Amino acid sequence: TSTDFRFSMRVWFLKESNSFCTGCARGCNTEIGSRNDIIHRQTPRLNDDVNSAWMCDSGRLDFHWVNSERRMTDPTIKVGSTHRIASWQDALQSAAAALSKAAPSQIAIVASGRMTNEELFLTRRLAAALKVPAQNIDIVPRSGTPDNYLVHADRNPNTLGAKLILTSTPGQQLAGIRDRLASGEITTVISLRENLLAGAGFPAESLAKAAFVLQSHVMLNAGAELAHVALPSAAYAEKRGSMVNATGRLQRLNIAVTTPGNARDDWEILRDLTLAVSGQNGLYSIDDVFKSMAAEIPAFAGLSLAKIGDKGVPLVPTTESVPLLE
Repeated sequence: TSTDFRFSMRVWFLKESNSFCTGCARGCNTEIGSRNDIIHRQTPRLNDDVNSAWMCDSGRLDFHWVNSERRMTDPTIKVGSTHRIASWQDALQSAAAALSKAAPSQIAIVASGRMTNEELFLTRRLAAALKVPAQNIDIVPRSGTPDNYLVHADRNPNTLGAKLILTSTPGQQLAGIRDRLASGEITTVISLRENLLAGAGFPAESLAKAAFVLQSHVMLNAGAELAHVALPSAAYAEKRGSMVNATGRLQRLNIAVTTPGNARDDWEILRDLTLAVSGQNGLYSIDDVFKSMAAEIPAFAGLSLAKIGDKGVPLVPTTESVPLLE
């Protein structure tokens, strides 16, 4: 009887898609109810290893932004002080040309703990293609107040995945990246699913002085206004992929609705950007990405997206427990 959903849609018209909540590191299992590519509700799905049959209010209600009019729907290129809509080919070629002008030590990559394992793996490949040094790569940490039931203090859903794939200590390099950008040592910034101003604490004046800023994001934001190339990406309900929750369980997202406009899945954006930079190719599906990741990252060896199933599989041991289940 949630007032957020009541009388908005007949339940029997909904398409129910198995997924999990990406609001924090708990990863509560969910069903996404949608019709005609609009999400109408998000409800808990039984998994006695993660959330029993419960979820927090925030996780239940925090989906309306997926349907928002503030979604990025087209790639843009900054011309002078204005942005113009561009084709994907033009936007990626423009980004690749700018990235090729920078020395590896001048490039920084700020990724996100909201990215899937597959996207983080392709970020790692992009960094290798550009020869970006490790101290210039990081994700943005997020924290909040936990409760004694389900809500986790880590508000990133895939911090453990980022540790396994991209960086050993998320957030450790950010201050140095900001300082080197301010001093001019770093001239080029790639921001993946992060608003550098609001989320990562980058001063607007430092970004304004950068030779090139590339941003991929779901929503229109102030960071996109400063970007020379901005790329629209997919929300959690619009993609397949995997994440590792706080207890070390590998879980799978499934597609519930399609991306709006010309927005694209993040793994495709990263693959095509790496292709434009280096010519590397050979990945034709998200399953191919997971297969390549499993061959390179020992923790994922022997697994595939299909083997994860709807309730996930234990991946890495942690000391975490779920208060509600205890």
